Amino acid sequence: MKSFIRVSSGVGLFLVLVVLFSGCFGANDRKKATSPATDTAADYKYGKIEIPGKEGSLCAAPIYIAYEKGFYAEEGFEVNLISANTETRKIGLNNGTIPIVNGDFQFFPSIENEVKVKVVDGLHFGCIKLLVHKASPIYSAKDLRGKRISVDEIGGTPHQVAAVWLEKNGISAKPEDRQVTFLPFADGNLAVEALNKGEVDVAALWDPFGSVLEKTGNYRVILDIATDEPFADKFCCFLYASEKLIKEEPEKVAALLRAYRKAQDWIAANPEATVDLIIKGKYSQVEDRDLAIELIKSYAYPTTADRSAKPTQVRDNVRYFAEQLYSIGYLTTDPETFTKHAYVEIDINLGK
Repeated sequence: MKSFIRVSSGVGLFLVLVVLFSGCFGANDRKKATSPATDTAADYKYGKIEIPGKEGSLCAAPIYIAYEKGFYAEEGFEVNLISANTETRKIGLNNGTIPIVNGDFQFFPSIENEVKVKVVDGLHFGCIKLLVHKASPIYSAKDLRGKRISVDEIGGTPHQVAAVWLEKNGISAKPEDRQVTFLPFADGNLAVEALNKGEVDVAALWDPFGSVLEKTGNYRVILDIATDEPFADKFCCFLYASEKLIKEEPEKVAALLRAYRKAQDWIAANPEATVDLIIKGKYSQVEDRDLAIELIKSYAYPTTADRSAKPTQVRDNVRYFAEQLYSIGYLTTDPETFTKHAYVEIDINLGK
């Protein structure tokens, strides 16, 4: 997800500092946040831990809110929020030094390749849009045959989203079939510049960048995974826990999930205050508060009531996306087998 947007009114140039985590991954270093004043690690049941949460993603709000509202501390953790790139996350999850990360279904191939991590919960919905110029003749997936689509990286989540959408509508996303062309632009500014120049026909973008562009009235959304099939009402981002920690100290994983769920409940009830805390803490660079509030609401963080109404939703969503990725060749394990391997249900009351 992207976090920093500034619009230059003189020339309509959009300058965006795009920060990902694989979906929301992207930092190349590892930096600790300054922890709130605490006594000693001995005051915490589970001591100190590090959680990746300094990538600037707006949609990672539960991480920031659990930190700011003291939910981690209530559950026994002294937390340092750090920046960690994809490889650092994988290493940390494998050896248990990083207990939990947020990530989208781009992480599924890593699980298939035996990265020791499990899906343990859902984080939020939505956050990727496909845009065209307002005057473009493209309105649907079926209009994309022979077209060029910008993505942040080949194999990344926007690429996978576009590929699933195309395949669902009878257009091959496989490069050997040459029905569409994907062009990678690691910088969202360059992707928009290419769209403006006619070098690509469609831009697949993370929010809030996509929403900022849409708001100008110069661009039109042809796919919003928050509201459009085949992605509507399904988690785009999950929580992944260290398999080592799940096996050796499952009560810690349960306590972390309780902290996240407290944060999700609080965000659902307080979207405006959530954005204000994010701005105050400089967790994400927000220049349009109203848009940020609108996006926070659109991510529909699951609440306790939601979980009671749909107790199998996380597992069902893992299987659903495993089916989609399997159908386009991004996974080679059959979806049911993959789901049994990738998802584990944690007893949320462990360690209470």
